[in-house]
Amino acid sequence: MTDMDEVISADDIYLFNEGRHFRLYEHLGAHCSDGGVTFAVWAPNASSVSAVGDRNGWTPHADELQPCQSSGIWVGELAGWGVGDRYKFHIEARSGYRVDKADPFAFQSEEPPATASVVADLGYEWHDDDWMAARGEHHRLDGPISIYEVHLGSWRRNANGDFLSYREMAPLLAQHAKEHGFTHVELLPIMEHPFYGSWGYQTTGYFAPTRRYGTATDFKEFVDHMHHEGIGVILDWVPSHFPSDEHALGYFDGTHLFEHADPRQGFHPDWNSLIFNYGRPEVRSFLISSACFWLDAYHGDGIRVDAVASMLYLDYSRKAGEWIPNKYGGRENLEAISFLRELNEAVYGGFPDVHTYAEESTAWPMVSRPTYLGGLGFGMKWDMGWMHDTLLYMSRDPVHRRFHHDELTFRAIYAGSENYVLPLSHDEVVHGKGSLVTKMPGDAWQKLANLRLLLAYQWALPAKKLLFMGGEIGQWREWDHESSLEWHLLDDDAHAGVARLVGDLNRLLIAQPALHERDTDPHGFGWAVADDADHSTLAFLRYANDGSPLLWVGNFTPMPQYNFRTPVPQGGHWVEACNTDAASYGGSGVGNLGEVEALPVPVGEHYWSLTLTLPPLGAILLHPRASIGDK
Repeated sequence: MTDMDEVISADDIYLFNEGRHFRLYEHLGAHCSDGGVTFAVWAPNASSVSAVGDRNGWTPHADELQPCQSSGIWVGELAGWGVGDRYKFHIEARSGYRVDKADPFAFQSEEPPATASVVADLGYEWHDDDWMAARGEHHRLDGPISIYEVHLGSWRRNANGDFLSYREMAPLLAQHAKEHGFTHVELLPIMEHPFYGSWGYQTTGYFAPTRRYGTATDFKEFVDHMHHEGIGVILDWVPSHFPSDEHALGYFDGTHLFEHADPRQGFHPDWNSLIFNYGRPEVRSFLISSACFWLDAYHGDGIRVDAVASMLYLDYSRKAGEWIPNKYGGRENLEAISFLRELNEAVYGGFPDVHTYAEESTAWPMVSRPTYLGGLGFGMKWDMGWMHDTLLYMSRDPVHRRFHHDELTFRAIYAGSENYVLPLSHDEVVHGKGSLVTKMPGDAWQKLANLRLLLAYQWALPAKKLLFMGGEIGQWREWDHESSLEWHLLDDDAHAGVARLVGDLNRLLIAQPALHERDTDPHGFGWAVADDADHSTLAFLRYANDGSPLLWVGNFTPMPQYNFRTPVPQGGHWVEACNTDAASYGGSGVGNLGEVEALPVPVGEHYWSLTLTLPPLGAILLHPRASIGDK
């Protein structure tokens, strides 16, 4: 029998019980040793715990674990066990409850629908030293960040319709991301989940990449390859709820160990799942250890925290009488707020060159502000309001857009309040909502023109960018997790043009400092024409740190507009850097012959102005001839 202190020391136990141990994966779970495998599991209400699995014929009590002091942790070194062995923990509670549970800290699991944990060796020789050394430069708030959101199981499949492996996907996805100029990919949760249709958002394996696409080592090679190609990897992570499958975390040791016992706190009505007890210190240690694990063991470049709003409010999706107020009588979940702050402090304390991203859909203040200022401490926040308002506006017939102009302009009121990501995410192209292009009004040409206009608008606004897979090719079909994207559309010039535009927008994002340096600075944005609702046009300026400007102008009607005058901050020739109506993108070719001269005709506060031809359902991006990237 192993020395308990060699598995988990008194100091480790103290930190665990205090909720401040953030590397529990080094101690709990299954770890190979010279003598076999050392197992450790937290089950404080158990009267006995044993490992059952391939090595002992799944026989309870054949391989007993021993209690470790009064910590609630059970430990045992079992000879003969090794890498690849399937196992669970047989738990007998003091109440007489008996169950076989998967290991909460398992590094690998069986491929679903099988549910056993698998002993895994996480040893791997990384080849991404250059990326890791310079990673902070890829995550600067004043740098270009463009994220390609991906669901691995349906991004691309083989000819038989089967999943590609992590190793097979890595070169294909890296090449696609690079060709289209994305700086990062964001993966919908790859943590193990029993129900594929949950897209990973019903997590059971908080330390195990799903076996559907390969082993833990295969996933490390996936990340390694992406880094080698200069692409960051952001991982979706779900601390907001977990499924009630019998083999998983729920009622783990005959008590509500990980979740609240009272369903008014512990049951999620939207997803029929369980809610973590954020006030329990050991649960906080478990969750924060999970977040840090993906950044540590798998070199993740950030985590996107799902459903933050559901964590912040005790009455989220609940009627009167279905929730318990906090100690002050309010609706704020004080334990979850404290947990999120501690999570972000731990992540940035241990990994200062990554980011945490909050999917938070309400007006909760200071989500992306430091905890020492009273914020939640996230690096960035998804701008869900922009996504909703913009897609609503773009779905309207152009004849009606003039009456809803504020749906475009409202964002400017709050744009500087957070470090924002502008998402066009998976949630908007599923469950009957249709794809991005089918949301657009008009015939097929107009739909694609509207999509190009939408993408150019998104890329020009101050914030980081996120686009869900399929949007870059103008996919007609709503996202279906059971099949691959419609890659054959790239054989059509119009759809290839959308993809070409996305690549060019991303390259402009990188080349033009005005498009990224002041994404989080309100002084980096200024209206040129904000009030032309009658003609459904919009024009604004972006500024780099050195003051150099860039002008974006959009025409949200299907008719070209001539002699459109917009103010600019300087004279000289302004170069048309991008026109979404260019023939190479599938447009009609209406534009300004490459450049326009600013004349001393004052408009508003500016002495200079341009007279432009605006393409139908199109946007143009212009910069002074002396700007970076122009010769």
